Amino acid sequence: MIRPLRLVAVSGGMQRPSRSTALTEHLLDLIAEAIPCEQRLVELGQLAPQFAGALWRSQLPAAVERELAAVEQADVLVVATPVYRGSFTGLFKHFFDFIDQDALVDKPILLAATGGSERHALVIDHQLRPLFSFFQARTLPLGVYATDKDFADHRVQDKALIERAHLAVQRGLPLIELMRRAKFGTVQELAAA
Repeated sequence: MIRPLRLVAVSGGMQRPSRSTALTEHLLDLIAEAIPCEQRLVELGQLAPQFAGALWRSQLPAAVERELAAVEQADVLVVATPVYRGSFTGLFKHFFDFIDQDALVDKPILLAATGGSERHALVIDHQLRPLFSFFQARTLPLGVYATDKDFADHRVQDKALIERAHLAVQRGLPLIELMRRAKFGTVQELAAA
C-alpha cells in the first residue's frame, strides 16, 4: 500500500487571521480532494518570535526545527506569502534560509501570494520562482495570486480566484503524480515486488 503523500504548506502571513493562510488552506483542500495526503500547515507568524533573531539553525528551538524538518521531508509543498514592498516577507525568506539547500531538489511546489493590489502579481514569477529554483525544486506551472478584494471574512470568495486555484492544482497534478510514481512506484509495481 502506498502511503499518503506528505503535503506541507508554509504561510508567510504575519498575523491571524491571514489572507495568505486562508489562500494556503484553500489550496491544501484542493490538493487533498485530488490525491490522498497527510496535511500540515506551518504558520510563520506564529513561529516568528522563535526564529526571527537566530543566525544559525543550531540556535533554533525544537518547535522551529520540527517545522523545518516537516518542510524538508514533505513530498509536495504549497508556499504562500503576503507581498511587502514588491517581494516576499523578510521572515518568509529567513525561514527558508534555514532549509538545507538540497532538501527541496525535485520537490513539487505550488506558489501563491497575496497583496493589496494587482500590481504585485508578478511576485510569483520574479521573486518566488527564483528562490525555489535555487533549491532546484519543481515549481508547478501556475501560481496563484490574490488581492484583498478576493476574500470575505478571511475566506477565499472571488469566483475567478477559485477557478484559478482549481486550475493551478489541476495543472500541477501530473507533476505530483509523476513524482509520486518515481518515489513510491505504482500500486501494481509494489504488489509485484
